[in-house]
Amino acid sequence: MKGYDVSGLRVLAVDDEQPALEDLAYLLRADPRIGEVQTARDGAAALKLLDRAMADGRPIDAVFLDIRMRGLDGVVLGRLLTQFSRPPKVVFVTAYEDHAVDAFELKAEDYLLKPVRPDRLAEAIRRVCAGSEAYTEPETSDTIPVELGGVTRFVASTEVRYVEARGDYARLHTATGSHLVRIPLAALEERWASAGFLRVHRSHLVAVKHIDELHIDSGRCVVRIGDTEIPVSRRHTRELRDLLVRRARRAKPDQ
Repeated sequence: MKGYDVSGLRVLAVDDEQPALEDLAYLLRADPRIGEVQTARDGAAALKLLDRAMADGRPIDAVFLDIRMRGLDGVVLGRLLTQFSRPPKVVFVTAYEDHAVDAFELKAEDYLLKPVRPDRLAEAIRRVCAGSEAYTEPETSDTIPVELGGVTRFVASTEVRYVEARGDYARLHTATGSHLVRIPLAALEERWASAGFLRVHRSHLVAVKHIDELHIDSGRCVVRIGDTEIPVSRRHTRELRDLLVRRARRAKPDQ
């Protein structure tokens, strides 16, 4: 399976306050899924950068956008972006909570409140990746030490099909068995987000590539991995379904 291209995701950060812009750009550059970060101090400058990137054949994949700015504000700019032939994904970054409805109407990927927490930014980037044709999950491998009869074995993330929460522990399920490790599910969710794992339920994390089937019946959604059915919570159902559809389209050979 291919990962994202060698340059990673191309993003644009827009904020009219220089310290906030520098902090956001710093956090974005620290994420391995981001390959290029451009910045703009206002909406007009952002439009020029977006037009130039499009003309150069290297369109911006996502815009991390402040809302209350001098001149062209973030909501107006967000509406303009929807008219692009290839609209970038939009993540609003703001100190105010009263524009959430605007973000919803513009189908923004996420709505972050300042000061931006690294974990929330990581989640926003994951949402951008899940909805971007420019990104596929990289085939990365991380290893977890497990104890088997006094012997330490290292289980690679690529071997893991799904993970179950067990309090402060997590049970890793592979094709050949399962292993209980002292790592909270939330920690594994963040650690393996870029390796193709998705939280589908409060107690389950799945490797998307190992999903064999998805069933929705009477509002109840489950995925099947091998002989195991795993529940999918309502708030994750649409995201997972859309992700699987996009994967299927990318995998379909050209006619």
